[in-house]
Amino acid sequence: MGPRRDTAAGTLTHDRGRLSAGAHAGPGRGDREAVEVDETIREALRRSLGTPARRWLLVGTLVMGLLAAVALVAAADPADRTFAELSGTVQSLLSVATPLFGILLVRDLRRAPVRLPVLPTVLAVGLPAVVIGVAGVLICAATLALTPADVAEAPWRFAGTVAVGSVLVQIVAGLVGTGLGLLLRSVVLAFLATIILPLGLFALLGAVDALRPAQSWLTPFGSVRNLLSGEMSAVAWVQWLCVLLVWGVGLNAVGAALLNRRGRPTGR
Repeated sequence: MGPRRDTAAGTLTHDRGRLSAGAHAGPGRGDREAVEVDETIREALRRSLGTPARRWLLVGTLVMGLLAAVALVAAADPADRTFAELSGTVQSLLSVATPLFGILLVRDLRRAPVRLPVLPTVLAVGLPAVVIGVAGVLICAATLALTPADVAEAPWRFAGTVAVGSVLVQIVAGLVGTGLGLLLRSVVLAFLATIILPLGLFALLGAVDALRPAQSWLTPFGSVRNLLSGEMSAVAWVQWLCVLLVWGVGLNAVGAALLNRRGRPTGR
């Protein structure tokens, strides 16, 4: 008999069995529910980066960002060698891969042998999103600081705001992944949708002059440009909150409702 494969679904099943046993051993129903929620979030966080494939996906994503940063610094004009300019491209590129972590987490949810709450899975995508965002900040900062080429006069202008915005960009990207993962069963289709739908809406709104201002209110890419420019006004923060509500909260709420209506299949 060969060695047992370490998969996210297998880990989820094992943790869920341990969770149920521990919950029933508790003194009261309220305590059991609190323990169950806490343990479910913990197991979802473990699954977010808990398999070799997902860790390699993370490594590949960051290597892609590093190569892009080096190439951009080498090719850019000195005036464009700033932390904000570099982050704008690198973090946007990283955000293409971030939704895949959310999609894979939802796939684990569908494959679970028992019915699991959706919220812990949605929240758990924050872990890889924050890791990617922070790593992207470090990559851009190190690449800019170590380049022997000439840089702009104020290369670190708005660096703090851009750093915070970088993490927020990846969090929204991860939530888009969980939302579309809940709506679409196919991992491939869900991943393609994370690219086509946001960019498609951005292009559609941009094609009509009267609708172009809505890009920053309704599309992730519109808010990304604000966040990674570093020039965030009160209105720009409100625009980002609107995007978070539409693509982060609303998309996942619809997806969770649809998943519950369909009923989840038992383990495969």
